[in-house]
Amino acid sequence: MYYYSTRNKGEKASFAQAALTGLAQDGGLFVPEEIPQYSEQVRSSLGTMAFTDIAFETIKPYVNNEIPDNVLSDIVQSAFTFTAPFVPVADRYALELFHGPTAAFKDFGARFMARTFSYLRRGEDKSLRILVATSGDTGGAVADGFFEVPGIFVTVLYPKGRVSPLQERQIAGLGKNISALAVEGSFDDCQRLVKTALAEESLKRRMALSSANSINISRLIPQAVYYSAAAGRAFAGLVDPDEEATPRVLPAKKTLAAKSESHVTLCVPSGNFGNLTAGLYAMKMGAPVNQFVAATNINKTVPDYLDSGEYIARISQATISNAMDVGAPSNFERMSAHFSLGQMRQTILGVSVDDEETKQTIARVYEQTGYFIDPHSAVGWRGADKLLANNKIKEGAIGILCTAHPAKFSETVEPLIGSPPIPTSLSSAMERKVNVKVIPADTAALIDFLNSNS
Repeated sequence: MYYYSTRNKGEKASFAQAALTGLAQDGGLFVPEEIPQYSEQVRSSLGTMAFTDIAFETIKPYVNNEIPDNVLSDIVQSAFTFTAPFVPVADRYALELFHGPTAAFKDFGARFMARTFSYLRRGEDKSLRILVATSGDTGGAVADGFFEVPGIFVTVLYPKGRVSPLQERQIAGLGKNISALAVEGSFDDCQRLVKTALAEESLKRRMALSSANSINISRLIPQAVYYSAAAGRAFAGLVDPDEEATPRVLPAKKTLAAKSESHVTLCVPSGNFGNLTAGLYAMKMGAPVNQFVAATNINKTVPDYLDSGEYIARISQATISNAMDVGAPSNFERMSAHFSLGQMRQTILGVSVDDEETKQTIARVYEQTGYFIDPHSAVGWRGADKLLANNKIKEGAIGILCTAHPAKFSETVEPLIGSPPIPTSLSSAMERKVNVKVIPADTAALIDFLNSNS
C-alpha cells in the first residue's frame, strides 16, 4: 500500500517513508491510497478475538510487506501489554482507554510508533529527532513510549500553563533522550512551530526529523484497533470486567444488559480529530459501528462545519478539557481527503459542551453510578446526552470513549466529587521533577533550540 499527501495525490510514499518523515513535503498529511477491508472471518470474530490479534489484523494491511508478519506480531505484543475494557456504566458503555502507562488513549499509538520507528531505522547511523506538539496527553504518551529508545531524541512542545501538573510531570520529568519546551502561546502555536520546523530545509539537511502527533500516520493507524475491539464486543453482546485502573468506587445503581447484534454509536471527545479519524478507518474496514459523535468543548470548529457546511479555523480557547483545546484541527484535512461533507454528515454527529456542563456531568455521573470520569470523557458523555434528548442517535448501544483517567485531572475532579482513585501507572509520575525550557511562540526560538541540542 502507498500513501499520498492530502494536498497532492501525485506525491506517494511507502509506509516507512510516510511514518519516518511524518509530514509530506508539500505540508500535507499522509493518507492511505485505500482503506483496506477486514476479511469476513476477522469481521465476524471481532467480539471474541484477543486484543493483540485484532491489532495485528488491523495494522497488517497498512504496513504491507515493509514489516514482516513475525516482526509486526512482536511489535504488537510488546506495545499492547494492556487493553481497552468495554464496561457498562448506567445506560451506556465506557470504552476505557486509560489502562496504559500514562493513563491516556495516546499510549496505544505512541507505543506502537516507538517500536515501529526502532525497527524501520535499524542500521541507521544518524539519530532521529522527533518533534511533537501536545495540548496535554500526547506529550506524556510519546515521552514514555520513546524513553531510552536508542538513536531517537524527542522534543515535546506544550502551551505554557495550559496542561495539568501531572501532565507536565509526564512530559518534562523523564530527561535523557526526552526534552520539553513550554511555549508562550496556545496548542495551535505549538502545532504551527512543529509543522514549520519539519518543513525547514536547512534543518532537514542537518538532522533527520519526524513527528509523533496524530499528523503521523503510524500513530493514527493503531488507534483504529480499540474501535474495532469495542464495536465487536458490542455486536457480540459482551462486556468486560472492571480492571485495576477502572475508576468505579461505588456499586453502580443501574446495570446495563448487553444486547447482541447491536451496531454501536461511539461518542468521541475530540480536539485535533486524529482519534475520530482512526475510528472512521475502523468503520470503513468493517467494524460494526452505527455512527460517531464528535463531541468538542467550546472549540467547536468541526461541529460548526457539520452544521453550516463552512469550515472556519479559529484561535483556540482554554477550557478544563485542555487536551481538546484546538481551534484548527490538523486531522480535519485527513477527514476531508476521505469523505465529502455529505458523507461526514451521514456518519458523524457534531456537538459542543461548555465547562459548566462538563462539571455538572462529572458530578452527575458519579452521583448516579459511582463512576469517575475526567473532563474530556465528560464532554463525550454530555454530548451523547444532548443528542439523545433530541432523538438524533440511532438505535443501538452507545459507547463513550473515556480518553484519560480522572486522576490525571484531580484539580478539576476533586472539588466536585472528591479524589478519584490513583492507578499504579500514575503514582511514580507524580514524584518527578519538571525540567523544561520556556520559549516564545516563534519558529526561530525552536530552531535555535534544535541546533544547540543536535
